[in-house]
Amino acid sequence: QRNVSAHLSLHVCRSARSDDDYQNLEDTLVVFCVDISGSMSVTTEVCVTTSSGTAHISRLQSMQDALQRALTSLLQQSPHRRVALVTFNDDVVIYGDGTSTPLALNDWALVDYDHIWQQSVAYSIPHCIAETYDQLMQRVKDLSENGATCLGPAVLASVAMASRYPGSKVLVCLDRLIDVQVKSYEIKTSNIVKDAPFFSSRVIISVMTFEGTDCRLADIGRLADTTGGRQVNMVSVGTVATEIQSASNDNVVVTGVMATLLAPDGMYFPYEDENNHKVVRDIGNVTKGLEITIQFAVKPELMEGKTFNSTLPFQVQLSFKTRDQQQVTRIITEQRPVTTFSRIQAGNLNTAVLGVHCAQLCARLTMDGRVQEAQRQLKAHQVLINQIRYDTLKSELPLAADPTSHTHSHLHNDLGTQTVFATLSDEAANVMYQMKRASSANNVTSEIQKNTMKKKKKALME
Repeated sequence: QRNVSAHLSLHVCRSARSDDDYQNLEDTLVVFCVDISGSMSVTTEVCVTTSSGTAHISRLQSMQDALQRALTSLLQQSPHRRVALVTFNDDVVIYGDGTSTPLALNDWALVDYDHIWQQSVAYSIPHCIAETYDQLMQRVKDLSENGATCLGPAVLASVAMASRYPGSKVLVCLDRLIDVQVKSYEIKTSNIVKDAPFFSSRVIISVMTFEGTDCRLADIGRLADTTGGRQVNMVSVGTVATEIQSASNDNVVVTGVMATLLAPDGMYFPYEDENNHKVVRDIGNVTKGLEITIQFAVKPELMEGKTFNSTLPFQVQLSFKTRDQQQVTRIITEQRPVTTFSRIQAGNLNTAVLGVHCAQLCARLTMDGRVQEAQRQLKAHQVLINQIRYDTLKSELPLAADPTSHTHSHLHNDLGTQTVFATLSDEAANVMYQMKRASSANNVTSEIQKNTMKKKKKALME
């Protein structure tokens, strides 16, 4: 039985801006959801560029600097876009665009999810950043750290605000995750992650945490993973500004994406819920450069004595909404070459696609607790890549680079020493979420290798 990777890429055009409060206002919102709990006062020693000495910078100070840079960047690049600020510690405070009276949510309001949603949706964001830049900058400068970390209600409030404008995004920045006790109520972030309705609200969420803190990234990372957010990153005092600016420029192209892949009878898709020749993926929000890979195979009972054609038909059906809420359907049908030979010429394989598929699949299997299967997939991928390298060198053709080879080697070594994964550390979760968003276009996996090599053997917990 031979499995071959099929590659599905979504390439759609951005829609035109739609009118809203006034003609020149963009139809999306960026919400910065910022942790100002007491732990944000922890300092880190950094070098001072203007002198030969050092200084101690708190996490909040680095966050304030990063937010100010992001606001300046948005003002320069997207002056007609709405931008809002939400903070959380013991309370959740909605500042909006900085021009209105802040709305504070506390006590019982933090456990009434319907109340949070209704209050937040109703909070008006009428102005663009060109009109509110000074007010937002002042709100950021005035922030101070104290209290606990009431993340769940803050995320819910932020997404509720953004849900009024399809294609908007929420950037969550925090340094730890602790369930909060408010009087007789316990606020469990995991409950909101699991049960809240905002996964269908056409809003993407990006999550950033500070290195060296316990944020349960495996849990809160699902906010980004489920909504289509590309960023689940661990940052430091020195890198937070760059990461926030990058995430704030990560725009939604289309929403509500459903993808259906059809193969001939007798074929099926391993690792999918459906055990037939049709697979349906509810993709949701899509940002530029998203790649999705799906593996297909022939059912074992049909392999004996079966004669295959040199090509087989495949069809991809895409259904989605543009930013101006127009429903679009796109159907792509192609005849693709197939072979029954175990050895395939190197020139007939796209190693970049194979690497991306292996990264995405192994990350998904690992997050689902199927670690041994992930190990087998990594080993099988390495065998195939070695075969391609051997055939390429033997034929004296240029050697095609596998963009994920170093990453897979690194992760294979880590996974190879593990047998049971009870939980994932923040470092491991960070790697896995980035692998799930692997792309041959921008070689995301090379960044994983660079950022995680220092954490080898510590990334995955038994």
